[in-house]
Order: sequence, then structure tokens, then C-alpha cells
Amino acid sequence: MTKKGTHRNNGAIGALLDEYEKSITEFKAVIKDVNSNALIQIVDSETNDEDCRSIQTIITHVVRAGYTYVIEIRKWLGEEVKYKEKEILSSVLEYNEALDTMFAYNEQLFNDYPNIQLEELEPHKKVQVRWGQKYDVEQLFEHAIVHILRHRRQIELFKEKLVDRNS
Repeated sequence: MTKKGTHRNNGAIGALLDEYEKSITEFKAVIKDVNSNALIQIVDSETNDEDCRSIQTIITHVVRAGYTYVIEIRKWLGEEVKYKEKEILSSVLEYNEALDTMFAYNEQLFNDYPNIQLEELEPHKKVQVRWGQKYDVEQLFEHAIVHILRHRRQIELFKEKLVDRNS
């Protein structure tokens, strides 16, 4: 993680990593006061998405997805990499560490492939991800950033519901 107030100096890659890291920092700020009871409490029992029932399931999903994006790119580059299994943790502290480790894994991609092409205009040359979309590297990282922002917002809403329930 970079020091607060500093930016990476490697152009578009630096911008993507800075914004990704910023989204994780904001996400961690939202979950910092979530206690172990609130973490596991089912907030949305109506959803069909098992990753969106509790704050714990959301964070678990965010961490795993953060690995999946890079794994998709590594597979596209010809590496044989296995997808990360879901790892359910029991505290925000453990999740913060998992988010940091996940981000370091993302950052490592650019250390391993410093000249990776971010943009690809030809659809047949884009990364075909397991959920069916096609992205170039830049689009996939932009998706990863927005994914965290969307789930940060979702957790903010869950926290409001938990406060209302306990009032």
C-alpha cells in the first residue's frame, strides 16, 4: 500500500492501482466499526445471491472477486492458475488483512508484466472472463474498482438497516 498522499508514477497502471487502492481504503473505512455480530447477521434474506445476504458474505465475495480478476488476466496470458476458493473469516481485522493481501496480488501482476498492454480494441483479443463478458486489462481493472465501490455502498445500506433493526 502506498503512503497516504502519494501516487504511483507509472502512468495508466499507476492510476489504476492508486484508484483501486483508494476504493479498498474507503471500503475498509466503512467496515471498520462492524462488530462480529453485525458481520454475520443476515440483512437480506430475500436475495437469491448468496454473496449478498450479510456483511460477511459481501466482504468474502469482494476479496475472492479481487483475486478472480487477476487470475482471469493471468490465464489469458497463458498461466495455469487456479481460482481462489471462498474463505469465510470471522472478523473485520481478518478481512482487512485479506483485502491487503488481495490488493498485493493485483499489484504483483504489473510487477510480473510491466509492459502489459492495457487497451485492446479487437474483441477477439480481449480477456473472456468466466461470467461471459469480454474486457481488456484496463476495463477489467476498472470493473474491479467499481465492484468494490458498489459493494461498499451495499454495506453502507446494510449498516443502516442493522441500526434501524436495533433501534
